[in-house]
Amino acid sequence: MGGGVSAPAPSPRLHAVLLDTGPLGLLVHTKAGPDTVACRAWTATLAAAGARVIVPEIADYELRRELLLARLTRSLRALDLLAESLDYLPLDTAAMRQAANFWAQARQAGRPTADRHALDADVVLAAQAVTLGYPPGGAVVATGNVGHLAQFIPAQHWQDITL
Repeated sequence: MGGGVSAPAPSPRLHAVLLDTGPLGLLVHTKAGPDTVACRAWTATLAAAGARVIVPEIADYELRRELLLARLTRSLRALDLLAESLDYLPLDTAAMRQAANFWAQARQAGRPTADRHALDADVVLAAQAVTLGYPPGGAVVATGNVGHLAQFIPAQHWQDITL
């Protein structure tokens, strides 16, 4: 076909949203306050638009331990159901090795995201996102902790993520 004009490159399409503990907690909260209702509607909108909404195993772990400690059995059941209805991303060796790299890089740069002796869930979550293999801009972590995660991967407050 003629003409030497090429179309502009399309902007990256958001394919996947990984839920950090904050939005995940809102989704399983048994009392439907305004934030819970808004987060549930946001998640449904993303899924209806074709985005993968992902429950990373590390976020499940962080939330689950707090729900167990507080004996919030209804929220635990809701978490189990949510993990079945959305995409669940188990931990694997590739993610844990990438997490170790992120952990060392953050410390070498003087920007650690957790105590040296703590399991650093932020680097594990970032590594899980990276190992999905989406192109730049294809995946984002929905979080309340943008600063720590944004060192490694795209991260935004859940309310700011749209398709």
